[in-house]
Amino acid sequence: MPQTAGNPTVVIVGRPNVGKSTLFNAILGQRKAITGDEPGITRDRIIGEAVHRKRRFTLIDTGGIVPDDQALIPAQILKQARVALDEAAHIIFLIDGRTEITSADRDLAKMLRRLGKPVTLAVNKIDVPKREILSAEFYELGFEHVLSVSAEHRVGIHELLDEATRGFPAEDDPLTEPAAEQARPIRVAIIGRPNVGKSTLLNALVGGERAIVSSVAGTTRDSVDEEITVEDRRYLFVDTAGIRRKGKTHEMPEKLSVVMARKHIRMAHIALLVLDATEGPVGSDATIGGYAHEEGRSLIICVNKWDLLDDKKRKEYEEEVRDQFKFLEHAPVVFLSAKDKRGVRGLLRHIDKCWEAFNRRVTTGELNRFVETLALERDRRIFFMTQAGIRPPTFVLFMDRGEALHFSTERQIMNRIRKQFGFEGTPIVIKVKARRPPRGR
Repeated sequence: MPQTAGNPTVVIVGRPNVGKSTLFNAILGQRKAITGDEPGITRDRIIGEAVHRKRRFTLIDTGGIVPDDQALIPAQILKQARVALDEAAHIIFLIDGRTEITSADRDLAKMLRRLGKPVTLAVNKIDVPKREILSAEFYELGFEHVLSVSAEHRVGIHELLDEATRGFPAEDDPLTEPAAEQARPIRVAIIGRPNVGKSTLLNALVGGERAIVSSVAGTTRDSVDEEITVEDRRYLFVDTAGIRRKGKTHEMPEKLSVVMARKHIRMAHIALLVLDATEGPVGSDATIGGYAHEEGRSLIICVNKWDLLDDKKRKEYEEEVRDQFKFLEHAPVVFLSAKDKRGVRGLLRHIDKCWEAFNRRVTTGELNRFVETLALERDRRIFFMTQAGIRPPTFVLFMDRGEALHFSTERQIMNRIRKQFGFEGTPIVIKVKARRPPRGR
């Protein structure tokens, strides 16, 4: 990816096999750099674009640097790294916290100090609190800012980016391009059974006849997308083909359209599950909602054609929806009439809330204070908790045993997290990792 003009650059450097590509992928939130145990996998500069606290920056992963190695490949790696370092606004010097300081580390530290650029020394593979004491010895390399991280478990990444992007302009800063031009649109997939009003809803949202609307079920086979901007926020709406049960999908074009609809669910940030109010929630609606849930997408349940029913029955209808979609208890229910464009503005507000929750981060400190309030199974213990990722929000519990929590306990923790930190409309993922308790406990 070419560097975006005007964005400050953060460069990750370090000797081979300290975890640079793993850190690069963790910051980007996607697997762009190849990782593995064999040293020297990354040779060229790998470039990505990232955002932290509204600060947009270009991230560069370099090959493992051994300053005095004159062999062809290491020399080319150093050459590529020097090009990146010349562009750097901030340098992350990554080092392996499980090994002693090597001569290559000292030589690289000396080279970085001569550049006179801001450097944060990130001590990697520090994935439990008792190992943080190992970071202290790395201060002798002469850098003011030394932070403990675990790129693999995404521990300490948020704090590292706080330091690395300190002073970078935020997107709403007048010195930068307008946020509406820089930010990518929120991808919203409109999903549901055939003929529930998905295309009508797309037209209502974008304010035009973008999709063909017909009373014949299955009119939409290709996905139709349209981008709009409302109050400087961009939305990309994708109207997908109506999804039928496998047994009722016979023609090859219909089968392919269903495959593509599921693909667009995976690519979306938020899914709008459209129901036909006159038919009530049915089993196939739950199946389609399950596709979005399995992909970890935020979801809003849209009860369409509500103009044909008595508004006094809204509470009763919502209870019926909740009963049908017990696994979607986090999803807001919106009543609307796409044909009359009633409720569309409120739907956009719900999309904004879901988007914010989908991207919300909670600091490790807040989470560990939260952990102290949890009452777990008698024989299980949480040592600490961290947020490993977003989209969907993913939390890692470091516990005495690595086996999965009982379903009811996991659900209790999810509900508590949702209530405490406000994760409306988004699924939450809980992962458990085994960690031995510190000595003396």
